[in-house]
Amino acid sequence: MQSWQSRTRMMLVGLTVVLVPLLSLAQNKYVGVKACVMCHQTEKQGKQKDIWQKSAHANAYKTLTTAKANEIAKSKGITKPAAEAKECLECHIVVADAKLFDKGFDVKDGVQCESCHGAGSAYRNLTIMKSREKSIAAGMREFKNEADIETFCKSCHNEKSPTYKEFKFKEGWEKIKHPVPKAR
Repeated sequence: MQSWQSRTRMMLVGLTVVLVPLLSLAQNKYVGVKACVMCHQTEKQGKQKDIWQKSAHANAYKTLTTAKANEIAKSKGITKPAAEAKECLECHIVVADAKLFDKGFDVKDGVQCESCHGAGSAYRNLTIMKSREKSIAAGMREFKNEADIETFCKSCHNEKSPTYKEFKFKEGWEKIKHPVPKAR
């Protein structure tokens, strides 16, 4: 059984993971995969685009366009098609609020770079991206460790999801993690 200090600490980490990025949303807009993959598709960057494209995250929006998704939405009392319902879009695309999108943003890209790293308009510039510190200062979401990442992942992969299957973070993380290879 967890102590109250441990539960409080986990709750604070969870709130930080959710609230800090929301504060940066005021100035940053979501720019979309096309803006990110220009630099994140090379060997030097660990072919991060390829890792994402092969993941279920890349198809998260598409799953909402199915008859099954509409049945699930209807069973939850949602009157719109799943692909239009904010309750579904919140976990199947970057963010369900269209006014936060920049030109060129495509919801069909599903759960993409900015879903985890935050709206990229202020840090997408190459001179900023070359510095982790500058990127974070410009709004890129920082994860201090895998526990922070797991907490963030569980904001969608949780028991409240109508299609929840046991979430095994370590297995899921192995499929989607995308480190930049160390320079030799």
